[in-house]
Amino acid sequence: MPTGKVRFYNEDKGFGFLSSDEGQDVYVHASALPEGVGALSRGARVEFDIAQGRRGDQALHVRLLEPAPSVSKSLAMRDRKPADEMAVVVEDLITLLDTAGNALRKGHYPDRKVAVTLAKSLRAVADQFEAGA
Repeated sequence: MPTGKVRFYNEDKGFGFLSSDEGQDVYVHASALPEGVGALSRGARVEFDIAQGRRGDQALHVRLLEPAPSVSKSLAMRDRKPADEMAVVVEDLITLLDTAGNALRKGHYPDRKVAVTLAKSLRAVADQFEAGA
């Protein structure tokens, strides 16, 4: 049975997409969700069956393996950096991304230290932006 993560789910429309661990996008309809589950949270780990639908692969019999990591909104807002501080962080991240882009244009990935720093920075900035969502 394939596993993956919820990439997107719109509760109002009753559908979304899962990303399998193999990198495949799979459509999921509300009818495939477990009893008592009205929506899927982005990032939640799931297990599912796949069937061929009219427009490609479709998930059937979705089962939650781990809920998406969640943070209490009040805690997230308290830990959120002020916008003026984030502006500096984003500008530094742009510089790191530009350096990585230049290396990629020359045919090679940035060295491990730069790659790890870039990945951690991207995750940290994403967490800050998500904290207010």
